[in-house]
Amino acid sequence: MATPTPQTAPTGGLRERKKQRTRDALIRAALELFTEQGYETTTIDEIAEAVDVSQRTFFRYFANKQDVAFAVQDMVEARFLDELRARPADEAPLTALRSAVMVAWDDIGNAIASVIPVDLHMRSYQMIESTPALVAAHLRRSSELEEQIAQLIARREGLDVDADPRPRVLVAAFSGVMRVAGKVWGEGQDCTVAAIRELTQSYLDHIGPAIDVDWKTR
Repeated sequence: MATPTPQTAPTGGLRERKKQRTRDALIRAALELFTEQGYETTTIDEIAEAVDVSQRTFFRYFANKQDVAFAVQDMVEARFLDELRARPADEAPLTALRSAVMVAWDDIGNAIASVIPVDLHMRSYQMIESTPALVAAHLRRSSELEEQIAQLIARREGLDVDADPRPRVLVAAFSGVMRVAGKVWGEGQDCTVAAIRELTQSYLDHIGPAIDVDWKTR
């Protein structure tokens, strides 16, 4: 999977800002329709009509409904990957992963809110988790993202990811924690970024004890 590029805060001229506003409006309209009436029953024509643009305009920004359904998630993942690349080279791999996700959550809320309300993001997450076609796509995308992260960690450590299993094993554990935290957040009542950040931090705190400690003694 190609590394997604964040689509917020355009720095170009008026034309670029207008394009960004149209893209953001399409994302918001699509997610509102998906969460209100269902992903499968929503048509591209309905999304375009909600923004008062043509179907042709929709396809200038998105290849299909699935593309727009995951647009905000792309932005969140891109922010995390940028932070991971920027971590100091002497940080241990798990520390780098943890620090990157915490820093990303510190400012991603504003980025999400610049496109859609955060509560709509949560409802969209729940919608993805309950839509079979999107669950399959989500699992595929997650697998591709995990491989990107493992490759990045291997490069940081000077390892051959195909010869040394540690980067992929570590990323699998990290990604599992992130999925559990996201699931708990999506099923909860608090839809704030602060809530998902707190849950993520708490769950990451349990990686070491879950692996190293004799559970029967605790």
